[in-house]
Amino acid sequence: MRVEPQIAFCVRDVEPAGVQVRVNFGVFAGRRATPAEIDELAKALLPKVGEVAIVAEERHEISGDSEVSLNQVRVEISSDQLPDDEHELDVMCGRLVEASEAWARSCFAERATEV
Repeated sequence: MRVEPQIAFCVRDVEPAGVQVRVNFGVFAGRRATPAEIDELAKALLPKVGEVAIVAEERHEISGDSEVSLNQVRVEISSDQLPDDEHELDVMCGRLVEASEAWARSCFAERATEV
């Protein structure tokens, strides 16, 4: 059975944000997200939350056995923008992940580099 990697996923209880959505952009696009693409993501997310921080980063994770370099987009929602109810929070995370995945797939379709 082959497991497909997730394009976007939700991480809770991360400081300073209350919720993060991480998009494995470089794994699928083979490149970094452009500033214009980040602006498009912001436009897609703002109707779902009142305020958002978006970080496009190149990460290097290194150990004695391996080295990984990846381009990731991180969406941060502060805890004051989050609902108190756990079910509502789950629904919001699902909507944020859905919007982030749709944005990422659109970017991949428009311009991708072979990985």
